[in-house]
Amino acid sequence: MRLHRNLVFTTIDSLMAIFNEGEYADKVVARALKKDKRWGSHDRKFVAETIYEIVRWKRLYVEIAEVKEPFDRDKIWRIFAVWAVLRGYTLPDWKYFEETPVRRIKGKFDELTKTRKFKESIPDWMDELGVKELGEEIWTKELAAQNEQAKVILRVNKLKTTKEKLRAILMDLNIETEFHNDYPDALILTERANVFLTDAFKDGFFEVQDASSQLVAYFLDVKPGMRVVDTCAGAGGKTLHLASLMENKGQLIAMDLYESKLKQLKIRAKRNGAFNIEPRVIESTKTIKKLHEKADRVLIDAPCSGLGVLKRNPDSKWKLQPEFIENIKKIQAEVLENYSKIVKPGGKLVYATCSVLPSENQEQIKRFLSTEIGKEFTFVEDKKVLAHESGFDGFYMALLERKINK
Repeated sequence: MRLHRNLVFTTIDSLMAIFNEGEYADKVVARALKKDKRWGSHDRKFVAETIYEIVRWKRLYVEIAEVKEPFDRDKIWRIFAVWAVLRGYTLPDWKYFEETPVRRIKGKFDELTKTRKFKESIPDWMDELGVKELGEEIWTKELAAQNEQAKVILRVNKLKTTKEKLRAILMDLNIETEFHNDYPDALILTERANVFLTDAFKDGFFEVQDASSQLVAYFLDVKPGMRVVDTCAGAGGKTLHLASLMENKGQLIAMDLYESKLKQLKIRAKRNGAFNIEPRVIESTKTIKKLHEKADRVLIDAPCSGLGVLKRNPDSKWKLQPEFIENIKKIQAEVLENYSKIVKPGGKLVYATCSVLPSENQEQIKRFLSTEIGKEFTFVEDKKVLAHESGFDGFYMALLERKINK
């Protein structure tokens, strides 16, 4: 296996931006892939996967390379050399690799991977938190699963096509997919492919959405003709799924604090042919008060630590801080109390996160049910999705029903 200079240089530049300038890996990768139009699919795959791999295993590689932050260019080259040696590449005679201790790299790898925080490449505080909340055994399995490469999963847009038809269209493009019995709208790619370039995507036949995330809209139990509010809609992945399940009938209010995200949702909704979505920016508490007791269904896809989606966002291992998690738990509690008031008596609410921590999930629900507004709700059921059990993202969802006042 040979290393190509232009691909490696792009990778080094990208890692400099992620590690030193705090840029998000997905944005950096997207930019890197536009660098040279002559690159074929193998070249693009090398760049994207190498960047993500080095970000994912940063702590382990840094330890083996014996470098410390901040990383100058020479240190990034040393980290890259560790990756290349462990991946079985023969190092070319470039000046950057002149003093690479190949045998020592392999020896240090064997030694360090006996310890979980190095083996799974994770900060001490995150490892301790995971053990505290999930226990040693489950956390060890979950971490290993979160370090696997995420699968590409499509959600078929039933407003425009069926799963069978979409599978056939993609098959004609040599993109193979498979069904999964537990996920009625999911098509799982057997090999990674750039599905965004297909006419099927441009025509709104599907969205890319993890299988666990696809469970949430079903859990809310929506029906055509209802009034449904998605309170933290963002760019609208779950909103679009709700529109599909509602068959475009009824009113679907998509709310978010950020207008820019709702603008993205508008573009996606148009492509999806979803016409019952009404985006609303949350400008003040008045926006929420106007909807008090007006909705049949409310989705609270709460802001969270994202500790269920590390395989998708490996750089968050290094960006997250313990203070952020403590702060986000307060926000989750506030969001639950404020937005739950939108549910009308007899209506239902789903609280969901992409975290695996009970303190962001079950404990938030337990705390909410003891509050003044929470006492008006009955707990129906919840669902904990762990990556090591499902093979998909870690997720949590709880279904509550508002009591009918007598």
